[in-house]
Amino acid sequence: MQLSNYTKEFKYNWQLAAPVMLGMLGHTFVSFIDNIMVGQIGTAELAAVSLGNSFVFIAMSFGIGFSTAITPLIAEADAAKDFLKGKSSFKHGLFLCSVLGILLFLIVFLAKPLMYLMKQPIEVVGLAIPYLNLVACSLIPLIIFQGFKQFSDGMSMTKLPMYSTILGNVINIALNYVLIFGKFGFSEMGILGAAYGTLISRIIMVWHLWFLLRAKEKTKAFVTHIKFFVLDKLMLKKLIDLGTPSAMQMFFEVAIFTAAVWLSGLLGKNPQAANQIALNLSSMTFMIAMGLSVAAMIRVGNQKGLKTYLELRRIAYSLFLMAIIFAIGFAIIFFVFHEQLPKIYVDFDDAKNLVDNTEVISIASKLLIAAAIYQISDSIQVLVLGALRGLQDVKIPTIITFISYWLIGFPVSWFLGKEDVYGSFGIWLGLLAGLTTAAILLYIRFNYLTKKLIRENISINL
Repeated sequence: MQLSNYTKEFKYNWQLAAPVMLGMLGHTFVSFIDNIMVGQIGTAELAAVSLGNSFVFIAMSFGIGFSTAITPLIAEADAAKDFLKGKSSFKHGLFLCSVLGILLFLIVFLAKPLMYLMKQPIEVVGLAIPYLNLVACSLIPLIIFQGFKQFSDGMSMTKLPMYSTILGNVINIALNYVLIFGKFGFSEMGILGAAYGTLISRIIMVWHLWFLLRAKEKTKAFVTHIKFFVLDKLMLKKLIDLGTPSAMQMFFEVAIFTAAVWLSGLLGKNPQAANQIALNLSSMTFMIAMGLSVAAMIRVGNQKGLKTYLELRRIAYSLFLMAIIFAIGFAIIFFVFHEQLPKIYVDFDDAKNLVDNTEVISIASKLLIAAAIYQISDSIQVLVLGALRGLQDVKIPTIITFISYWLIGFPVSWFLGKEDVYGSFGIWLGLLAGLTTAAILLYIRFNYLTKKLIRENISINL
């Protein structure tokens, strides 16, 4: 098949994916701004934000992963023009996201004492616990927002969540500046100011996205007059069956990156701060792949609803190709600027912390080389995972992600990440091993399933 058969889909892929990318980048940009502003205070504060967010990111990954079950169901119902099925999918998905948000907040809030058992630097733990109290609370509006976002994505209205996320970012940046540094008459709150900014901005994001969806003729009937507690057990079961494996997939991946935070904490506060810098930078490029992954989930879900499996495969491959092109570009940027990019995060004019800051930058620059290498693997695995979710195939991919990250990736990180082996760089070699394994196995799964669907469809038509 000619290359043009794939590249001709790039324009529509971009139209769908770009708003999702910007929305996803918005979430990461909140963390990016937090890290830069907090990094100006000191490396202990930056490490504390890293440690606190590591707990939140694990919970957040589970909630976001679960919410992705809404998108393929909405996309399929939208393609079939089945309003009742679409509204039922959304209502039940929003209910489950609300319940899950509250449960995740309680779990993270009660898990704080684990910090003392994990042999993390005491100075860092003392700063992280009050920060975590507030950021854990922000999980509730965040997961509810995801319920609305996944519905909007499934309706191919990917720009609306982007607008809400941009608004949330503007508010978060303004509050950070005012509250972290004590501007315009406010008390200087340090990292607690960053936590308040995150909580308030996420509450506003939920309200704003609901307001936008209510104002659109296409979605108004979906998001109004919701009988929230009149529930269908079969639809709840379907969403749980789809959502739980999807949540576990994202949980397994994010958890190994979180484990990297904890393993780096065993090496000291400076390796932990360096890990946070490299993780924050690489997570921004990952959000580009996530945007394309959502586009894959939507488009594959639409083609599944139409039962056009040859088109499904061609469209999926066009998205895989786009992801690889982006990944190569980011890999080059990370490799070329691996020494310059980490310097954004620290203040070299701070004579008191100059030695610490210099060590942090030295470690982070090496980690960006590892991040450059795994860009392609990371992009492929998340794109194929999105396409598999569009096919509503979630159970086998969950097993694949567990094997890749926890039976292969984590042992490598644990062994090579010891101080007397490769230290921080060894931890990231484990991440590379896990992501590469996942990319290969998930692609094999997608290739097998789509060929099977095409064969079955041909035999039915004959």
